[in-house]
Amino acid sequence: MDKQSFHSLSELVMQQAKEKGFGTSASKIDVAEKFVLIHSEVTEAFEAYRKGNRDGDNGLAEELGDIIQRVLHLAGCLNIDIEDAILKKLEKNKGRNWERKENA
Repeated sequence: MDKQSFHSLSELVMQQAKEKGFGTSASKIDVAEKFVLIHSEVTEAFEAYRKGNRDGDNGLAEELGDIIQRVLHLAGCLNIDIEDAILKKLEKNKGRNWERKENA
């Protein structure tokens, strides 16, 4: 598969959601459940990282992909242009400074 923009990835995720019956609008999903599922994917990604499983089945790369897919699905159901949101946040962050503590 060729590299995709977030916009085209969002379209692919929403098409798959429609085909699989996962819901494609806020009224057809349980929003709270979608947040919990995103959280569970983050936990699975951390576990893969902790175990050193980077690229295997249920590896870090796959779990990070799951996180993005779930976020794209939720954003699509809520009619949020996630690509635009990311670009706006990157622009906003240009002017931000973060305090960092040196590792002890």
